[in-house]
Amino acid sequence: VDVVVVGGGHAGCEAAAAAARSGARTVLVTQRLDTIGEMSCNPSIGGIGKGQLVREVDALDGLMGRIIDKAGIHFRMLNRRKGPAVQGPRAQADRDIYREAMLSELQSYPGLELFEASVEDLLLDE
Repeated sequence: VDVVVVGGGHAGCEAAAAAARSGARTVLVTQRLDTIGEMSCNPSIGGIGKGQLVREVDALDGLMGRIIDKAGIHFRMLNRRKGPAVQGPRAQADRDIYREAMLSELQSYPGLELFEASVEDLLLDE
């Protein structure tokens, strides 16, 4: 194993996929596989700041954009009447579909292994 990612939230999923995509043998460790990619009670992606971040992640072949395309139930451009500097795309998602789609995507990702466990210590040998 070349890379160990701890946690299956948005950042962990993206980090694990990016590492595997770059050719590293990667393990994503999470406490529960059935909560990988689980969204908060306000299941939206995007907005003024994060919308730009999602576009950049998408340009690097990240997962969030593809998964929200599968799970999105409402898409909107915020601040449409203002200038482009303050506009931002936002999508509301079906939480269950998003979680299931993220898990499915990661399970089929080449070079990525999912492991259900708690991480308490990290021991490194040099």
